[in-house]
Amino acid sequence: MSTFAPTQALFAASSALSPVEDADLGTLPRWNLADLYDGPSDAKIDADLDWAEAQAKSLSETVKGTLASMTPSALAETIAWYETIYERLGKLGTYAFLNGATQRTDGEAMQFQAKINERSTNISADLVFFSLELNGIEDSAMADKLADPAMTPWKSFVERTRLMKPHQLSDELEAYTHDFAIVGGSAWVQLFDETMAALSFEIDGKELSNAETFNLLADPNRETRAKAAKAITKTLGNNQRLMSRINNTVIKQKELDDKWRGYAQPVSSRNVANEVEDDVVKALADTVTEAFPRISHRYYAMKAKWMGLEKLEHYDRNAPLPEADEAKIPWTDARDRVLDAYAGFTPSMAQIAGDFFEKGWIDSPVIPGKDAGAFAHPCVPSAHPYVLVNYQGKTRDVMTLAHELGHGVHQVLAAEKGYFNGSTPLTLAETASVFGEMLTFQSLLADASDKKQRKVLLAGKVEDMLNTVVRQIAFHNFETRVHDARRGKELLREDFQTAWMETQVQALGPAFHLNAEEYGDYWSYIPHFIHVPFYVYAYAFGDCLVNSLYAVYQDSEAGFAEKYLEMLASGGTKRHHELLAPFGLDARDPSFWRQGLTLLESFIDELETL
Repeated sequence: MSTFAPTQALFAASSALSPVEDADLGTLPRWNLADLYDGPSDAKIDADLDWAEAQAKSLSETVKGTLASMTPSALAETIAWYETIYERLGKLGTYAFLNGATQRTDGEAMQFQAKINERSTNISADLVFFSLELNGIEDSAMADKLADPAMTPWKSFVERTRLMKPHQLSDELEAYTHDFAIVGGSAWVQLFDETMAALSFEIDGKELSNAETFNLLADPNRETRAKAAKAITKTLGNNQRLMSRINNTVIKQKELDDKWRGYAQPVSSRNVANEVEDDVVKALADTVTEAFPRISHRYYAMKAKWMGLEKLEHYDRNAPLPEADEAKIPWTDARDRVLDAYAGFTPSMAQIAGDFFEKGWIDSPVIPGKDAGAFAHPCVPSAHPYVLVNYQGKTRDVMTLAHELGHGVHQVLAAEKGYFNGSTPLTLAETASVFGEMLTFQSLLADASDKKQRKVLLAGKVEDMLNTVVRQIAFHNFETRVHDARRGKELLREDFQTAWMETQVQALGPAFHLNAEEYGDYWSYIPHFIHVPFYVYAYAFGDCLVNSLYAVYQDSEAGFAEKYLEMLASGGTKRHHELLAPFGLDARDPSFWRQGLTLLESFIDELETL
C-alpha cells in the first residue's frame, strides 16, 4: 500500500488543477477532473476500455440478428445493456476531451486523446449493428413492442434512432464509415483544434494567444482594437492554405455522406439530428434575414453615431460604448450575480449552479493552449457536467458564465433520464443557456441606477442578442453558400472570402466599412463550421425561443418555474412542439419567429429614446 499512495497523489495532481491568482479578478478556479479519472495514467482507464471492449463483443455475439424476434422485456433489457457500454465510452471520451481542452499544445495530452478516440472507435465497431438492426424492424412490429410497458423507458430512444431509418446505409457501409471516422472527420477536427490553439498573434512585440487577442476586439481603446484586428488578419491570412484545405475536405466529406444517405439539402442531416423539420429551420433563417434592416442595421447605425464615427470598422462591432464603465468584475462578483439571478427565478436552479463553483466543475482562467470561447460538456449521468470559460472580467464574460451555467443546470436535470434519453437536440440545448443569460441580464437591468447605466446595459444585451441571432444566421447563410458551392468545385480562398463578405455585409448593414483584405479570412476561425456543420442556427433558434418563453414568464402566474424545470428535466424524450405546448408556443407557426424578435426590437426602440 505504501508504494500505491504516492501514485494516487500524482494522479490527483494531474486532474485537480491549481487555481490562478489575478490581481484584478481574484482567484480563478480550475476544474477537477478526478470525478472521472485520477489522471491520464489512471489504471481505471485501461480497465474501463477493456471492460467496454469485452461487453461490446459479448453483446454482439449474444444478440446480433435477434432484436426483431425479442420480446419487449428482452429488448428493453438489451437496450439497457447497450446503453451501459456507450456510457462508459462516453466517460472515457469526455475525460480525454476535457483533459486536452486546457492543453491543446501539449503533445502527450493530444496523443492521449487520440488513443482514447481510436480505441473507442474500434470498440464501438462491434455495436454498429445495433441501431441498424433496430431500424430494420418493421414499423408495425415495432409499434407492438413500444406499446408494451416494458419498453416505455426506451420509447423516445427508439423513435429518435428510427429518425435515421430513411438515411441508413447497408450494414457493411455503416461499419466502414464508422471505422474510417478516426482518419476522416474526427482527424480534421483535431487538426483544426490543435492549429487554432497553437496560433500566436503579435501585438506591440508581444505574442498573445487566440483568446487574449480576440478579447482585445472588445477593448475600449480603438487603437488597441485595430492592432488586434491587424494581428488576427495577418495570422489567419498566413494559415489560409491549411484552413481552406480543412474546410474543403470536411465539406466534401459531408456532401458525399449526404449523397449516400439521401439528404435533400446540406442542412438536412443536422435538422434530423436536431429533431426539427427543414421548413421550420428555413422559416427561422428567412425571418431573421428579412429582419436584418430593422434590427442589426438600425442598431449599428445608432452605435456609429454614439461613437462619433461615419462608418464602423469590423473591429468596432463589439466595442464598448464611450460611456461604458470598463472596470473589471472580480470572479466572485460574477459568481454572485449569476447565482442571485438564478435564485430570483427559483432557488433550486441556483443550488444546482452553485455546485459548479463549490465542487470544481469550472475552468475559468485564460491560459496558453486552452480552447478559446466557452462550453458546457454534459459528460455522463454517473458524473456531472463541466464548464469551460475564458473569464477576463467584462460584463460580456459574466453573461457567458450565465449562459454556460444554464447549459450546466439543464444537463444536470436531464441526466436523470439516463445517458441516451438525457441527450438533448442542439436546438433545445440552447434554451436553458439563453434563458440563464436573460435572467442575469434582467437582474442587472433592474439594478441600473440611471439612464446612462441602463443604456449601456441595453446596448450590451442588444449586441449579445445580435451576436446570437443575426451573426449566427449570417454564419448559417455562409455555410449554406459554401456547402452549395463546394458541390461544383473545390473552393479557393477567394471563394470563401466572397461568401463570407457578402453574408456579413448583408447582416451588418451600411453602417460598416468592410473589405476582404482586412476581414475576408475571419470565417476560418469559427470552430462550429468544422466541429458540427450547421450547428450555428441552433443559437438563433434558442434565442428566439427564449424570447417568446420569457414573454410568457413575464405574464405568467405561479407555476412557470416548475413547468420550466420539468421541460429541462425531460432531456431528449420530447420534441420541440411537445415541450413548448404547456407554454402555448409552437415553433412550427411562422409567426413564432417574428414574435421571438419582438423583444430584441423593443430593446432597440428603447435605446433610440435614450
